[in-house]
Amino acid sequence: MVLARIILGLLAIAPMTGYDLKRHFDSTAGHFWTADKAQIYRTLAKLVADGHAEVETVAGSGAPDRQEHRITAAGEAALAEWLASEPERQTERDPFLARVFFGAGLDEDGLRSLFAGRREAVHERLARYEQLRAENSATDRGARLRLVTLDNGIAHLRTELAWLDAAEEELT
Repeated sequence: MVLARIILGLLAIAPMTGYDLKRHFDSTAGHFWTADKAQIYRTLAKLVADGHAEVETVAGSGAPDRQEHRITAAGEAALAEWLASEPERQTERDPFLARVFFGAGLDEDGLRSLFAGRREAVHERLARYEQLRAENSATDRGARLRLVTLDNGIAHLRTELAWLDAAEEELT
């Protein structure tokens, strides 16, 4: 349900093809929600079937026609209802923390490697998010709201780096 509402939110910003939607998803909502291409396309098809989105064929000039998706009035109503509803708590699932929890069987090198891999991944994501932040400015309320969610992702990554430092210090 959340993925469907995120897709409706992206379509409320602008009509998009499935390809455009995946690209925008990864560069915006991707810092707080994950979905692969198949999930996005399946959810998009269901939104069309449910009448929350519609497809328009846009003639391509010198390129194949594009199947552009637009939010419908029913989709706008569903999005508005979801935005106004009580936020549901998502259970966090983190394979890294599961490995740490059960990591007693790792030797020192294995434990260092586990933490080093996570640290590298966090640094890469943080650099990507900080670059996105530097490249974007808030020109309207919607853009400011999207940027503050990016700021939240940046803050979480910085906090995770501090936690990794403290955890490694505790364990070595």
